[in-house]
Amino acid sequence: MLYGKENREEADYLEPIFGAVCEGEDLPKYKLNPQSVEPRMAYQLVQDQLLDEGNARLNLATFCQTYMEPEAVKLMTQTLEKNAIDKSEYPRTAEIENRCVNIIADLWHASKEEKFMGTSTIGSSEACMLGGMAMKFAWRNRAEKLGLDLNAHKPNLVISSGYQVCWEKFCVYWDIEMREVPMDENHLSINLDKVMDYVDEYTIGIVGILGITYTGRYDDIKGLNELVEQYNQTTDYKVYIHVDAASGGLYTPFTEPDLVWDFQLPNVISINTSGHKYGLVYPGVGWVLWRDQSYLPQELVFKVSYLGGELPTMAINFSHSAAQLIGQYYNFVRYGFDGYKAIHDKTHKVALYLAKEIEKTDLFEMINDGAQLPIVCYKLKDDPKREWTLYDLADRLLMKGWQVPAYPLPANLDDQIIQRLVIRADFGMNMAHDYIQDMKEALLALDQAHLVYHKKQEIKTYGFTH
Repeated sequence: MLYGKENREEADYLEPIFGAVCEGEDLPKYKLNPQSVEPRMAYQLVQDQLLDEGNARLNLATFCQTYMEPEAVKLMTQTLEKNAIDKSEYPRTAEIENRCVNIIADLWHASKEEKFMGTSTIGSSEACMLGGMAMKFAWRNRAEKLGLDLNAHKPNLVISSGYQVCWEKFCVYWDIEMREVPMDENHLSINLDKVMDYVDEYTIGIVGILGITYTGRYDDIKGLNELVEQYNQTTDYKVYIHVDAASGGLYTPFTEPDLVWDFQLPNVISINTSGHKYGLVYPGVGWVLWRDQSYLPQELVFKVSYLGGELPTMAINFSHSAAQLIGQYYNFVRYGFDGYKAIHDKTHKVALYLAKEIEKTDLFEMINDGAQLPIVCYKLKDDPKREWTLYDLADRLLMKGWQVPAYPLPANLDDQIIQRLVIRADFGMNMAHDYIQDMKEALLALDQAHLVYHKKQEIKTYGFTH
């Protein structure tokens, strides 16, 4: 978000609410107070500003993790001051990052015959940026050798219209044409019948999505790989696949280990994921891996001092706390494979329960029932007698504290409004039963209410959807 000079609040001052002598004067909100205040007073003032904010545990809009174990929180608190980029000062932290990359590479079936490369990032958005940059530079190097006029057309990236906004940012920042493969009612993931129609010699790569943020659906990465394999046999202008596994990358290996989507496929050259989604870490950590160092152009790799030698690094962000990546390693050590599987299996069961109970109301048509990623999406069935919309239902649920987004689907389907529940590890079956009870009460209240509702033809995004 971008912020400017305009102040939203009428009051110009923070007003202390307790009776100590040092709290006897108001503090300015939008410029520094001339004097310092006591730590307790500053703490209380800031805490009070957050009192009426939403409860993260009840936020069913976000994929981001909203609970970690006290031991993990303690460990992360003790390492907040460590600068993750400073490899020479914090060599043990650098080794922890290296271990995490190796653990993830093993989950994604990196080949022993290839030399995989990977790094931590600030969430999967930076990871997508790095994966996209590598595709662009690698394409340019290949195209130059083949004699292609690089200035004749803009390079392009092919992706489903269900992409996350970070890919739009990437294309704007690096001057790439985004070629969106439209979704339709029969193709709520990438349309394999049409995707290769968007590919030409200026295509830097194709992005497959393992967990579309709108619906939770998976692109058919294996089917996409087969199409790319056939295409590459007919041209010198090879194209490869990057998998945006922000949501599924640390979920699918535990819940569907037989699903083939990763480095087992020869044309999948890079993958990103969010550690702060189903990697179960608080927001601030992502990962990107390349199947082999040959797919990571050397001009994007920089050398930093490390224990008297040099260590290769690739990042857009520079100084940042190492706490989140240390939290990731804690989770890997703490849970192991079976622990992650048990947590994700429970989350999966909660999603299936919610989908089943919501379907029982006979008011909704399921878009996604949590069968793969634990995302439950639905739209209202047509009923000319019904006066309320999903936006009204979102309002009613918010009265109980539940934050549930309502929003239109991507282009070509943007006349359809859906609601989405993201089920996370801290959303247990007890909370699921509470949610269903509150939802039924909200539905009854809407049917009996005498209110002016949201206009039926109104289409908007209501709640944060990514």
